[in-house]
Amino acid sequence: MRRFPKLSQSSLALRVPAIPALVTAAALLIGCTDETLAGYGAAGKVWHLTLLDDQAFEAKATLTFPETGKLAGEAPCNRYHGNQTAPYPWFEVAALIATRTTCPEQASETAYLQALQQMSEAEVAGNVLILRNEAGREMVFEARP
Repeated sequence: MRRFPKLSQSSLALRVPAIPALVTAAALLIGCTDETLAGYGAAGKVWHLTLLDDQAFEAKATLTFPETGKLAGEAPCNRYHGNQTAPYPWFEVAALIATRTTCPEQASETAYLQALQQMSEAEVAGNVLILRNEAGREMVFEARP
C-alpha cells in the first residue's frame, strides 16, 4: 500500500480556497465576453445604411447595438428593435418588432427591413459595417456621429 505524505491543516487552508476563487474568476471572464457583432466593434456607434445591393440608399435607415444580443434603429418610417445573438461573423435577426407608422418612404422601409432579416454574415472594419448573405445581397453601413 502506497503512503502519501500527511498534509498539515495550514497547507490545506492555502490550497482549498484557491480553487473556488479560480472557478469564480473563470466564470466571470466567460460571462463578460460578447461574441456577437457588438463585441467586435459594432457597439457604441450609429450605423447609417449607404448601400443596399450596390445601390445608393437615399432614405434614412440606422442600426445600433444598444446591449449584448440586441439591435435597434430607425427605418425610413418607423423605429425597430430585435435580437441578434449569432456569434461573429454570423448575423441573424430574431424577434424584430417595429412601430406601425406609414409614410411616403414605405417601399424603402419594406426593402430595408426585409433585407436586414435576410442577412447572415457581418464584417466590421473601422467605420464600415457590411452585412451580406449567401444569395449575394449586401448592405453597407457607415458609422457617423
